[in-house]
Amino acid sequence: MISRRGVLVAAGLTMLPSRAFAAPSIVKPLPATDFVLHGTNAETRWEALRGVDHLTPISKFFVRNHTSTPSLDPVSWRLQIHGSGISRPLSLSLRELQALPSCEVEAVIECAGNGRSFFASQQGQTVAGTPWQLGAIGNARWRGVSLRLLLRLAGLRRSAVDVLPVGLDAEYVTGGVNLGRVRRPLPVDKALDDVLVAYEMNGSPLPPDHGFPARLVVPGWVGIASIKWLGSLEVSASPLHSPWDTQYYRLLGPTYPVDGTVVTTQVAKSAFELALNATLPAGRQVLTGRSWSPVGVRRVEVSTDGRTWRLATPVSRGAWTRWQIPWQATPGAHVLRVRADGQPESAPYNTQGYLFGAVVRHPVTVV
Repeated sequence: MISRRGVLVAAGLTMLPSRAFAAPSIVKPLPATDFVLHGTNAETRWEALRGVDHLTPISKFFVRNHTSTPSLDPVSWRLQIHGSGISRPLSLSLRELQALPSCEVEAVIECAGNGRSFFASQQGQTVAGTPWQLGAIGNARWRGVSLRLLLRLAGLRRSAVDVLPVGLDAEYVTGGVNLGRVRRPLPVDKALDDVLVAYEMNGSPLPPDHGFPARLVVPGWVGIASIKWLGSLEVSASPLHSPWDTQYYRLLGPTYPVDGTVVTTQVAKSAFELALNATLPAGRQVLTGRSWSPVGVRRVEVSTDGRTWRLATPVSRGAWTRWQIPWQATPGAHVLRVRADGQPESAPYNTQGYLFGAVVRHPVTVV
């Protein structure tokens, strides 16, 4: 009889501890037709999503890694829940987690720096960080166990204020300083709202690059909150902090307090399913794209002439809105623009280039 571990090996799901061998930064194939690479990260090309349904296929889903995708053994993996904010510490195997009542949520995961490059290209402002365009986002249907249920099983105390999820990827070293494993606190109120400990993505087990065997999914918040490769949850009766809420993921700049403002929720954005500087044939075109916001999208408008705006037609709604609009394209250079619920013409400056929510100018050439 083949053991459970043997079955997992045959399926390509069992992985040895991360120190057993030097894993590549990202495991899945990264064809140039689908991705732009940024060091340890892979950005989805928007033209690769044209004609794709509202869920982003795993093969096209962007990857944000601080180090490398770890190799974790699902048989020995445990989720540890501990701390002064609970009365019953828990240690759950993957099988035990999957045996609990489950739920599904459709949610986008989006890097806080998505759109960062446009601070420079559109606003002439220098910012630090990965120069994402708009492809540091993906939408999936996640299945798992609500964090609310897990906290109640652990005996959540009234005194609890913060939950600190900690990932199992390698410790992050920058500038010669070891900042430890990626981790970032959540207030208990958010943890009890709509947060999921997910073990499936689009109906399949989480792939390695997207958090296998389990990850946090925090709808509406910046991607760093949705810790991948989840190993533990510290629940505390006193505030918790990490470099990912004190040093990084803070809005810093001349219009912010000296110590900055913590980045939590995302902002509205819109994108065409076209490459920047794409070449299109003259004649009738159907422009397509997607718009999204933490509070949902009510109205999408497109401008093809730089002066007037027309309403786009929604194709599907969910964690983001797919839309389309006809365009009679004439030869020459054009700048397309799209906005959801009145996106602004410029984004407030911050030194790290977070939360770019302005209308993006999308040049195309018609021949």
